[in-house]
Amino acid sequence: MFYDYVKIFVKGGDGGNGVVTFRREKYVPLGGPSGGDGGKGADVIFVADESLTTLVDFKYRQHYKAQRGENGMRKNMHGKNGEPLIVKVPVGTLVRDAESGELLADIVEKNQRVVVAHGGRGGRGNARFQSARNRAPEIAEKGEPGEERWLRLELKLLADAALVGLPNAGKSTIISKVSGSRPKIADYPFTTLHPNLGVVNLEPGMSFVLADIPGLIEGAAEGVGLGHRFLRHVERSRLLLHVVDMSGLGELSPWEEFCVIDKELALYRQDLAARRRLLLANKMDMPQAAENLHEFKQRLVESGHDYPLFEISALTGEGLRELMYQVFEILQTTPLPVLPDMQDTEDESLGKLTKVVAEPEFVITQAEPGVWQVTGKKLEKLVVMTDWEYEASLRRLQNILTKIGLDAALREAGAQDGDLVQIAGREFDYAE
Repeated sequence: MFYDYVKIFVKGGDGGNGVVTFRREKYVPLGGPSGGDGGKGADVIFVADESLTTLVDFKYRQHYKAQRGENGMRKNMHGKNGEPLIVKVPVGTLVRDAESGELLADIVEKNQRVVVAHGGRGGRGNARFQSARNRAPEIAEKGEPGEERWLRLELKLLADAALVGLPNAGKSTIISKVSGSRPKIADYPFTTLHPNLGVVNLEPGMSFVLADIPGLIEGAAEGVGLGHRFLRHVERSRLLLHVVDMSGLGELSPWEEFCVIDKELALYRQDLAARRRLLLANKMDMPQAAENLHEFKQRLVESGHDYPLFEISALTGEGLRELMYQVFEILQTTPLPVLPDMQDTEDESLGKLTKVVAEPEFVITQAEPGVWQVTGKKLEKLVVMTDWEYEASLRRLQNILTKIGLDAALREAGAQDGDLVQIAGREFDYAE
């Protein structure tokens, strides 16, 4: 099955815990703290793989959790870092944050690597907290939680040229004749339900990638008939091969077929309609094709279009070889399209714009009478990394909370002695 849109969950590995230990060697008086740091949690890394052409693997596995770091050890030995979790994705994959829609990565090169979830840093052991004032600290940190998020993956095929046209125009037959691709072919509309890729090999050193896009219908730009998902695969192609059925046996005339596709390309994205395009007058082996082509050319001139037109028959193969050589020559001077996804833009729907907003250190809300919730990334991380087994660690946490002004802020918000304060799943009793 071909899948070009999936939603998955990724989580970087948690950092390992730091430990509280002291040297106890016989001939080392007052040995001091020797607790090592925890190892760093592993990252989740996407790597582009040219052998993949679909996101089908993510349909059967939607959760990816990287390895946590090892805990620290005595004698100042640090824990081992987690091994990165490598996840292979097809070239042409867009990675977005599922919640905000922000574009995180556009994976367009072979072996391109993108970290999509960072592992947490390891907690510090008590050896890190030794000072002139505290020679034997009983303080250690838990490992930092790894980054976690839901991602939306979208696949846009990377092809040099793309065949577009109405259903049953002959696109699948063309790609089957000029490449090794073997799509399903039949004499009825909507035979092709997903894009096909084929490599056209003309001579040694002369090849290009051709995509067969499922037939578009009127309203495709508004999503009719999965139009958005099909049109998405056209965006990266440098050259469009617009196939028009010249047999005249369809519901629409050849000119009407051309106008439908031309309109849908423009409605989906204006630059698609302006992209370099060749017109392929297909099914020229049919009896009425020559007459229909003559009328089509007249309408083309009257409308002001000057697209190069090639007469072919996908069924017999007539004109296909010459056409492929022309396509190769044109591609040599046709640059890659500049996609809006990767341009600076004020259109947040395209996912590129990132606004940096200074966040407060914490936010206090009253969940119910006598219960206060405190949120804030740094504050929550501090609470999660505190080792609750040691009183010294708790005193350190209390001192930090006081220094950042949380006690005063709670008092100003109306907290009373004995009220419950909730931070990162932990509960505290408020006291003046």
